[in-house]
Amino acid sequence: MRPLFQTLCLCVVLALGRPDEPHLDAKLDRCEGIEFDAITPDEKGITFFFKGDHLWKGFHGPSELLNSSFQEMDSHHHLAHVDAAFRMHQEDHEDHDHIFLFQDDKVFSYYNHTLESGFPKDIEEVFPGIPTHLDAAVECPKGECVTDSVIFFKENKVYHFDIKTKAVKQRNWAHLPNCTAAYRWLERHYCFHGHQFTKFHPVTGSVVGKYPKDTRNYFMRCPKFDHGSDATERERCSHVHLDAITTDDLGKAYAFRGSFYMRLDTHRDGWHAFAIADVWKDVKSDLDAVFSYDDKLYMIKGDQVYIYKSAAHYTLIQGYPKTLKEELGIEGHVDAAFVCGEDPTVHVIQGQKMRDVDLSATPRAVAKESHLPFPKIDAAMCGPDGVKVFVGPEYYQYETPMLLAFSRIRPEPHKISLELLGCDH
Repeated sequence: MRPLFQTLCLCVVLALGRPDEPHLDAKLDRCEGIEFDAITPDEKGITFFFKGDHLWKGFHGPSELLNSSFQEMDSHHHLAHVDAAFRMHQEDHEDHDHIFLFQDDKVFSYYNHTLESGFPKDIEEVFPGIPTHLDAAVECPKGECVTDSVIFFKENKVYHFDIKTKAVKQRNWAHLPNCTAAYRWLERHYCFHGHQFTKFHPVTGSVVGKYPKDTRNYFMRCPKFDHGSDATERERCSHVHLDAITTDDLGKAYAFRGSFYMRLDTHRDGWHAFAIADVWKDVKSDLDAVFSYDDKLYMIKGDQVYIYKSAAHYTLIQGYPKTLKEELGIEGHVDAAFVCGEDPTVHVIQGQKMRDVDLSATPRAVAKESHLPFPKIDAAMCGPDGVKVFVGPEYYQYETPMLLAFSRIRPEPHKISLELLGCDH
């Protein structure tokens, strides 16, 4: 009789739905304020938000049933849930870019939404020392954490799992809210609780800034909410000129305008806007020029040069800022500056003059001067596809700095918002 009774109970649950979950045909509205069960990007950079047997793809759009994307997690049809999730981030690891979904005492590994052979497995088998029935998980690459790691949360206990050695360090972060979901986005780590989130340091758990904040203001588009994504849309699709632009040695692009900067890590993740003061407190706003050289970002504002290490936390080099005269051997207002590849020459644009300075020389001084075909240039950058100079809402492309210097016929203009930043206008 017992197996029959259990079968009847399961049928009733399937027919009526779980008492603590919405009816399975109901669409969940995250703009009403939802406590997410898990959040992770997939290998294409699309962020998935999980709640019960539903999920959302990206920062806007309606909910869908979990089994529409991860069928194997719903073995009892609409009784599925995800406790925690993360995307593996270790480029030399066989599971790089796989997403791991945790359910009770099991872990599922997916790539391109296909379940990997042999999964699901016991959590203990894949992540020894990590408890079952987790609350949250998030990746933490080396440089942000001491080693390539995964951070697991259960109640107020935190487990740092070393991907290579499988060593586990347990900590107690009682000052941080109990995280029902965790998410790494553009080298920042977030703990989600209720319909709010708190940014935390992945090693110490410390919270810096005014938190918690409402998730609907930043991680989704909701009517009647002044969402933080507006800053990205406004800065990305504005026709106002750029102040400065560059790419660093890791291939990340930075575009500066007023008190905001936009950053592009990969095209799949897109451009995102932040306040300059959040990262470069000494500079704050209104840069004149920026360029990257030897794993450092050089920022020029007025007659001052600030040099930061191009790492996760952008540390100002000791002894800076210094004057333009001290650092580059030039004086006067700088409109733009750029370096091409590993060439130690920085091309500094001042009005219609481009002055070349050898960064490997001591002391530094102008080695060559050229006359440009533009009365005013707002910003410039150099990359694998050549030199781009930015004038108002448009940019012009040249194959080399020499062609920029000696060409007297302007190439075809390109729209910054449309062709560089991916807007529709």
